[in-house]
Amino acid sequence: MEKPKHKRLNKKVYDKQLACLQEELVKLQEWVKQEKLKVVVLFEGRDAAGKGGVIKALTEPLNPRVCRVVALPAPSDRERTQWYFQRYAAHLPAGGEMVLFDRSWYNRAGVERVMGFCSDEEYREFLRACPEFERMLIRSGIILIKYWFSVSDEEQEKRFKERINTPIKRWKFSPMDLQSRTRWAEYSRAKDDMFTYTDTQDSPWFVVEADDKRRTRLNCITHLLSKVPYQSIKYEKIKLPPINKGDYERPPLSSQTFVPDVCEQFE
Repeated sequence: MEKPKHKRLNKKVYDKQLACLQEELVKLQEWVKQEKLKVVVLFEGRDAAGKGGVIKALTEPLNPRVCRVVALPAPSDRERTQWYFQRYAAHLPAGGEMVLFDRSWYNRAGVERVMGFCSDEEYREFLRACPEFERMLIRSGIILIKYWFSVSDEEQEKRFKERINTPIKRWKFSPMDLQSRTRWAEYSRAKDDMFTYTDTQDSPWFVVEADDKRRTRLNCITHLLSKVPYQSIKYEKIKLPPINKGDYERPPLSSQTFVPDVCEQFE
């Protein structure tokens, strides 16, 4: 069954709706902070599926001290000898925090499995342990939300080419992206197996259709807001006091080194 194709969302509509959603995200942030909630959101999916764009749109209006992004590099030699979930557990939130994992412990079920970075026994143990690990997180009071971003082959191809040919996006393309193309079937089977074992009633996967970046961002943020009950915080009225400059005098401008105003050449 083919995915339904939608008309690409109009930018003006997108900008308006995103602004409204970002206002709600700020309300959510303040509620999480006040109520000492612990929120974990996982972002997984194929390369170039748009996870980064959603995370950027989501975090743009938020306080990084409350909502932080975790994007771990490859494990060190020491970390490879640890309990697998240990390096991820170190980044879990305290009360009043939201943590967004840009890739997560599901690396073991995806790239590590396909590329042979883990043994068969380590992989099987992950599938056995992961549902219980997530149930432990939920029992501890963590709100856990898992997103899988699904992108069509045609759209992924288009985005890969854009990355290759755009200087400011070239860094996004890695050797692993090439491997994901030559091992497409293996990655697909790995994702299906991952869902079989870890798409549980306690911790389900939510699939985000990601061919239209604007729809993807609005749909995902709207869904996230629906999964964490929150209320608007009533702020106390603030009256700015007058500035008390006392006898302070600014030092002369000639004693300071200023950044050149390059914008003059554009006017």
